[in-house]
Amino acid sequence: MGHTLSLMQNISITSPEILAVVGTILGYAVWRLFRLLSFVYRTPLRVLPGPPAPSLVFGNLNEFGEVEGSFLPDQLFAKYGKNYVDREFFMTPRLWTLDSRAINHVLMHPTEYGRPEEIVQNCIKNFGQGILFVQGQEHRQQRRIMNPAFGPSQVRDLTAIFVQKSIQLRDMWAKAASQAGGAVRVDVSRDISKATLDIIGMAGFNYDFQALDAGDTPNELSAAFQQLFTNLRSFSLFGYLMAFIPVFRLIPNPRLKRVEEAADVIKRVGSKLVTDQKAATARAAAEKHAQGPERNDLQGRDLLTLLIKANMATDIPDNQKMSDEDVISQIPTFLIAGHETTSTSTTWALYAFCKHPEVQRKLREELLAVDTETPTMEDLNALPYLDGVIRETLRLYAPITQLSREAKKDDVIPLNEPMTDRYGKVHHEIRIAKGNKVILPILAANRSKEIWGEDALEFKPERWMQPTKMTSTLPGVWGHLLTFIGGPRACIGYRFALVELKALLFFLVRAFEFEFGVPAEDVVNVAAALQRPSLRSAPKEGSQLPLLVKPYEAAA
Repeated sequence: MGHTLSLMQNISITSPEILAVVGTILGYAVWRLFRLLSFVYRTPLRVLPGPPAPSLVFGNLNEFGEVEGSFLPDQLFAKYGKNYVDREFFMTPRLWTLDSRAINHVLMHPTEYGRPEEIVQNCIKNFGQGILFVQGQEHRQQRRIMNPAFGPSQVRDLTAIFVQKSIQLRDMWAKAASQAGGAVRVDVSRDISKATLDIIGMAGFNYDFQALDAGDTPNELSAAFQQLFTNLRSFSLFGYLMAFIPVFRLIPNPRLKRVEEAADVIKRVGSKLVTDQKAATARAAAEKHAQGPERNDLQGRDLLTLLIKANMATDIPDNQKMSDEDVISQIPTFLIAGHETTSTSTTWALYAFCKHPEVQRKLREELLAVDTETPTMEDLNALPYLDGVIRETLRLYAPITQLSREAKKDDVIPLNEPMTDRYGKVHHEIRIAKGNKVILPILAANRSKEIWGEDALEFKPERWMQPTKMTSTLPGVWGHLLTFIGGPRACIGYRFALVELKALLFFLVRAFEFEFGVPAEDVVNVAAALQRPSLRSAPKEGSQLPLLVKPYEAAA
């Protein structure tokens, strides 16, 4: 009886507190919901045409997985014009634009159009203040500090790493083909991913993942990165809710827990890499009887070493240095930005060769005419057909298919061409409210028939010998493509990626002939933000591209 009374007393004491907490949470959730609904139904974007949303929760997002080849935006642009609005979570409107002036306006004003808040919060929490995620002045400072690490002279020094790992991949396939007695069936997507992981490890921070050596038993950092990438999603309802209702961060989420565990491993190993490199740099300076390295001592092939030496240099001002924590944050940034994108592009190039064997033959002829087994950056950049193949691959098979930006204040977006809204009114600009998102359709712009001609969907490296004047309307940092975007936040590592791609194709196409290992129609691309090949017959097995790899033998 006494125990029961004591329990009742405890309940009577704690119940009001619990009710107060629950009431506060519900009140906050209702207030945020009211603000969201007000935003959704009062936004100036409501007058623009667009498709109906089949779901009040997911809007149009689930429709992307229903259209192969990421062609849904192309279809909607064809139906509604160069500017339309679709809906994401809870019917929140997003502006999609193919207007070149509008795209240029968004890219050239990164402070006014930054990454969506829910993405920034989650990425900084897990990966730190890397250059991909920081905004405003912090991004400008990091970019200014890191630009030399991605310049032509630095990429020239890194080319030897690209060549070394490309040769290792070539030899691995040659051994497999020899054991098979000829052609061998290879999931090229998997193996190229291992090679590019090794490359970014060595070139990024002097760490050998040994992915090509390890087979199916990756080391600790490699396993953490694979877990990280497997659990990252282009869009997540839970991530969206966490950004707007912080109490959701307290709810256990197995996927996010795996991301956090992987991120913790990357941070721990990254901290050790930075500590070890700082110690090595200090020892080298001591041997020279100097207080620390100077600007002229900043040689070092990998990007991380270059940053650390710059940080320790005695003749570089403090405002041109980064904290150790920010340097460590660049490691997952290098991994995310520099691994899967290049791997996917190389894989799609081999896919294109299987669809267009005449391109494969013509490229091989050009590559075999090069009289060296260890090409330099200048050698690779001097091959016009290889350059055209790379450009065409990155046009039609851009790894990132779209880019999301969020208006940080009310704005007016200028248009190159007038548009008609859903009520028949003609506009020469688009009003947008703070919080509205703008989607830059990288892939749709890269294959627009208006820009590239009626053969825009064909893989034709020859088009780059005489590109049309319309291509100059796209504000891309390279090749008038949106693949590496443009403006102050254009991809800082695009030179790195291009030479890496060229090195991989140089060795693989010289050594092998490629054919589909499955029926061509079985290879599909079902993607929203990242396009990767998979099999229609095995959708649950994830990204893969089985090809028959046969050693090339010159005709007698």
